[in-house]
Amino acid sequence: THRLMDRAREAGIFVTFDPNLRPALWENEETMRQVLNELAEKVDITPANLSILKTGKAKAIRFSTLEAVCRVLDCQPGDILEYTPEEEPHNEN
Repeated sequence: THRLMDRAREAGIFVTFDPNLRPALWENEETMRQVLNELAEKVDITPANLSILKTGKAKAIRFSTLEAVCRVLDCQPGDILEYTPEEEPHNEN
């Protein structure tokens, strides 16, 4: 897993984090917030930083954070990461 992440970084591939947390899948908003706060505490990041990760707005994620998230969620990085190629600029020549 670490080798794959290293190769992605070396290739300049942008990786986003998406734990598939959709409000419509939760019993109510309070339960969702409570579980997300518990996840943030167990991973040792702030709820605000977890929010940045889950919305895909993060520019990067530390391997230690990725490892902690996977440990807490009992998953593999491929379960929560999605590769989205950046659009190449269009040259009009």
